Amino acid sequence: MPSYLSPGVYIEEMESGSRPIEGVGTSVAAFIGFAERGPVNEPVLITNWSQFTTTFGDFVEGTYLASAVYGFFANGGGICYIVRIGARSAADGTDAVEATAQAQLGAYVVRALPGVTGDITVEIGDPEGESPPQEAFRLVVRRDGEAVETYPAVTARKGKDNAATQVNARSRVVNLEETAARGAAAARPAAQTVALAPPPGAGGALAAPTAEDYVGDADQRTGFSGLEAVDEVTMVAVPDLMSAYENGAIDLDTVAAVQQALITHCELMGDRIAILDPPPALSPQQLRTWRTDTAGFDSKYAALYYPWIRVLDPSTGRNVTIPPSGHMAGVWARNDDTRGVHKAPANEVVRGAVALATALTKGEHDLLNPIGVNCIRAFPGRGIRVWGARTLSGDAAWRYLNVRRLFNYLEESILSGTQWVVFEPNDDALWARVRRTISAFLVNEWRKGALFGLTPDEAFYVKCDRETNPPESIDAGQVVCEIGIAPVKPAEFVVFRLAQLSGGTGGIDE
Repeated sequence: MPSYLSPGVYIEEMESGSRPIEGVGTSVAAFIGFAERGPVNEPVLITNWSQFTTTFGDFVEGTYLASAVYGFFANGGGICYIVRIGARSAADGTDAVEATAQAQLGAYVVRALPGVTGDITVEIGDPEGESPPQEAFRLVVRRDGEAVETYPAVTARKGKDNAATQVNARSRVVNLEETAARGAAAARPAAQTVALAPPPGAGGALAAPTAEDYVGDADQRTGFSGLEAVDEVTMVAVPDLMSAYENGAIDLDTVAAVQQALITHCELMGDRIAILDPPPALSPQQLRTWRTDTAGFDSKYAALYYPWIRVLDPSTGRNVTIPPSGHMAGVWARNDDTRGVHKAPANEVVRGAVALATALTKGEHDLLNPIGVNCIRAFPGRGIRVWGARTLSGDAAWRYLNVRRLFNYLEESILSGTQWVVFEPNDDALWARVRRTISAFLVNEWRKGALFGLTPDEAFYVKCDRETNPPESIDAGQVVCEIGIAPVKPAEFVVFRLAQLSGGTGGIDE
């Protein structure tokens, strides 16, 4: 309490005691795969297709990352992280990421950043503006003939306007290194245009990503393991895993091993789900065998979709067959936006799909649905739709995808919205505030239709009192709150029972 030492009127601001919980995002995807350029093993936030092409380039034949991201945005996705893996192989077998294109530019050596490809030129000209400093110059970076970065007035002198300081802090394309003797001032470069060329011995074909590239290392922040540092991600896909299989870089056993590692990553994080692609060109019977004998996945943090889909490749104008994971991530995002995470992301049109690699029959669907394979079906007059919403879990409690995703959403929202509790006095007043805060949040979710029950009492309970917090728990510095939730589950099997009546009137006895 403040001390009042002289007469007067004082105003105090008081906390209301109500600390509302805000729902966290549920539709942030992460894609790991190959791109023609861009940062390597660095999660980059992308919010639209144009931003992707600017950073990572366009479609690359024989790979699926760009097609997956394009399908994600086309189906309603809004935010995703891209992790580019793989590298360019040099002629001597070394990684050309370490031997990037470079050129001499006056007192500077200009080098392309790791992973940046294309025809890169750097142009030196007169500075912009009226009466610029005599030593200032304009530096323009071009890629494939287009000006991608402009530094209107930089100098060779030390300071914040130094060319190397400005470029190295801001550029996503090149790096500048001064070659002047230690302590000597670099000279202003003459007006010129230089093209970056590979150093001797560099060059070669693009190397197919390996299994190790995909899995990566959490400490080194590589592969999908590096996504442990990105809390916002809620779904992860590796569409280019199948291109590595098609190129012969890995076999089917390795495909299953990488997917199992991805599932393990999602289980470890506890707040994201793996969207898996099936191997290409498998019949329903072959997929069933692969799913049960080779893969054998059993996880509530993974979903598998079949078959592959045919889409238009805008870069060639031809229809191509691609893995479905990118489009499915977009469907999830669209479903969350229009209906809510509690609604199963199924019976939804797959935008951009013009055909399926395999037209499934009902009998074939009957083989796949019980083992957790979510089928994509084409229905006359209704388009191509997602026709499954199951996880790969053998536990009936976690069979449905929307139940797992709803719990992820509720857990993360409550976790984020109750950080204020830490170090508060651990007594009955605190427990009451915790109960009120969480109950208010769950009532709102019940009103949205996310919880089952005619009343809030049927939909959930929140218990935080002396029973859940005995003296030994208080002495250990713990606050234990028990929450029970009744999630809504999808109407997967809709049954209408029809009976033939013997007369024109009457009814069926109940």
